[in-house]
Amino acid sequence: MATLYRRSFTRREIAQRAGMLSQFAGVRLMTLEDGVERGIRMLEFRTGSGLRFTVLVDRAFDIADCEYCGAAIGWHSPAGFRHPGLHEYEGEGGLAWLRSFSGLLVTCGLDHILFMNSDSAEHYHYRPRKSVDSSIHGRISTIPGRLLSYGENWDGDECTLYCEGIVQQSTVFGEDLHLSRRIEAKVGASEFTIYDRVINHGFYRTPHMYCYHINIGHPVLDEGSRYIAPIREVTWAAHAETYKAQAVGYTSASKPQHNFHEQVWEHWLAADSNGKVPFGVVNERFNGGQGLGILIEVNKDEFPCHFEWQNFQEGQYVIGVEPSTNHVLGKPFAKKRDELIWLEHAAERSYATRFEVLGDVKAIQQVEKRIRAIAEQPTEDYPTPTDNWEPLR
Repeated sequence: MATLYRRSFTRREIAQRAGMLSQFAGVRLMTLEDGVERGIRMLEFRTGSGLRFTVLVDRAFDIADCEYCGAAIGWHSPAGFRHPGLHEYEGEGGLAWLRSFSGLLVTCGLDHILFMNSDSAEHYHYRPRKSVDSSIHGRISTIPGRLLSYGENWDGDECTLYCEGIVQQSTVFGEDLHLSRRIEAKVGASEFTIYDRVINHGFYRTPHMYCYHINIGHPVLDEGSRYIAPIREVTWAAHAETYKAQAVGYTSASKPQHNFHEQVWEHWLAADSNGKVPFGVVNERFNGGQGLGILIEVNKDEFPCHFEWQNFQEGQYVIGVEPSTNHVLGKPFAKKRDELIWLEHAAERSYATRFEVLGDVKAIQQVEKRIRAIAEQPTEDYPTPTDNWEPLR
């Protein structure tokens, strides 16, 4: 049964009340037509619960807008949803990626994440290619996708909205990695799930690193909003030597600040008995105490590592929660510890990640209870990093 407007409907009952499901819910393909976004294909999902989100076909099927009953969940940066044809991957010393950085979900990878790196290219057996030079967070999020299908599937009285596509990160004498992505949302639900497969389509042994840069903005993010997660320990902080200088700890958000410098942590998160790791950001004060938040759930064996990113700068106000295949110190650290993933021909890695909007205080409390049952996160705002780097294999 599909739940719409707090009532359950059969497929027949929905059909009786409208000529098309799109009156209540659906997936619609459109094209952005102005400014730096001109020419980007976008899929709009509406589940009928108040959840609306958009998928950028021409930016690796990333999630752009996300809102619930008119309230924004995802972050819009000053860069906008820039057409990949305008992108200069090697520009600005490897930081040009920041000019295309916007939206609820920005996918990082497929062969590199985190800061810029120059690595040996000997595994590609091509003498003129001495190195693989990677900019921040890799190439994938600025590559247009190939849309395979989208629409609605009925199974009895339950309807699933979906899209499927492939994004290729490929070159001659180098990597040939394919991202196969499917996104699903049930009609009447306030959640969606992303199913990813990263496949080595080529015949060179190729490294693989993967991260989701999940970016949450106002009004979920506001003064007093809280980051919640089953933190076993705080492994690392990029700003440990100046921990208290900005008077913002890891747990609670401040209001937008002038000249705020980004703060980053790596937390080691615990999983429940099913290997699931829930985390998110909540704001109990939203709308006079109604509450609003977002929960993300990953599999520990897929994304063993986790980062928290705070950028509370005026005009760029955002918090990032980032599941990752590798520790925050990047590819050199992974290679040194023999933790870099290598994919042979036809080998693949799969990822299933669920996003759920928490529409009131009751939903927030239920999620917090679940998280506390897995692990109690530190109560202090400035926990001392342990530098205890858990082995990843």
